[in-house]
Amino acid sequence: MLFSDPVARPAETLVAELRDYPEWHRGRGRYGVWVIPVQDAALLDYIEATREQLADLIHPSPRRQPHLTVFVCGFHGEGVADDDFPSLRLARQVTLLQACAGTLCTLPMARPDSFASAAFVPVGDASGQLSRWRHALSEASCEVRQSPYVPHITLGLYRRCVGGDVVRRRLAMLAMPPPVLAIRELHYVTYDTRDQLGPLETVHSVSLKQAVRTATDT
Repeated sequence: MLFSDPVARPAETLVAELRDYPEWHRGRGRYGVWVIPVQDAALLDYIEATREQLADLIHPSPRRQPHLTVFVCGFHGEGVADDDFPSLRLARQVTLLQACAGTLCTLPMARPDSFASAAFVPVGDASGQLSRWRHALSEASCEVRQSPYVPHITLGLYRRCVGGDVVRRRLAMLAMPPPVLAIRELHYVTYDTRDQLGPLETVHSVSLKQAVRTATDT
């Protein structure tokens, strides 16, 4: 549910408890996700400034690189549980993604919004490129997901419980983000399962190609 939803919106924020969750990871050390890293300086500056404006509401996360999550894979490495993600699946995903990566592109961004748990910048997919990447990745592995996919760049998890009116008022005070997210690469990253906002470590990257210009383009 989104705070912008006029009908089914949360009544208040959900406070994130930053701790180790052994009942979730059961001793497994790394978790794997495909992401689009934020690499443009203007957008990085916007995210930093916006986080400062919301600092009294959200947990600081200076070590977690800003990104758009594309596909949640599961616990990195060999295993037998349903939410494990073995190396053979990753290799297959890399092959499929390389075949459909396409050329450098952009995705539109909109005014900041919020889930009950986190404030974020919405990202659109008008061209369907994001959906194509997700479809390719799903051909090699089922996504580990408990809720519908909403493309976004997280600004922060909430550390205080405040009402919906407060959230909407604070979000309305924020500036608009840069109009687009520029995409040059997709990264398969992992993070320490005991560190909820720890840094992302890139394991594989797939680069988008430079569009080929022809005489008719000039």
